[in-house]
Amino acid sequence: MSMVGASLDEAVQRSFTRRVPKSAGAQMRYLVKQLKGTKAVADLLAMSQRQVERYVAGKARTPRPALATRLQTEVKARWQPQIRAQARHKAATTGGIVIDVRARLGYTAPIGSTDDARLRHLTVALPPQYAARLFDAHQQGATDQRLQEITAEALRDVYFQDSGRRAGSLEEVHMLDVEHLEFDL
Repeated sequence: MSMVGASLDEAVQRSFTRRVPKSAGAQMRYLVKQLKGTKAVADLLAMSQRQVERYVAGKARTPRPALATRLQTEVKARWQPQIRAQARHKAATTGGIVIDVRARLGYTAPIGSTDDARLRHLTVALPPQYAARLFDAHQQGATDQRLQEITAEALRDVYFQDSGRRAGSLEEVHMLDVEHLEFDL
């Protein structure tokens, strides 16, 4: 998964109202209920149907690390879908999204200005339209590069151009060497 996409998912997951099941048995039971059967869960996790049944029954308790990671990822991806949708909708319509980024940011500007990329640490509140664009692109399976382009465009408009009040000749912002990227709703 992409860095920007994972950060968007984490931001939405912080809005959960109930904890994600911790034990392997509880996670398996949740997936069996969601996918309506042990066969579908076995196919999803690339394991035997019998082993899924052992986890559901409580006979198997501790999965191998690779299985534990896949199991947790699949449960988190399906956990509280209505809460997740509400959080995305609120961010995309009224709340916006806050980005905390540490990366080399450079820009394309007219001749005579300093456009060399330099390391910056920014925390910027982005308006709802950028949250909507980011969530829509992420749900449509956009690449990390495309998500970074949308994020850089948002930073150009909100941070560098101050919503049209300065740096009007700034053409394009480039986000390079991302060290840290986190979103919050």
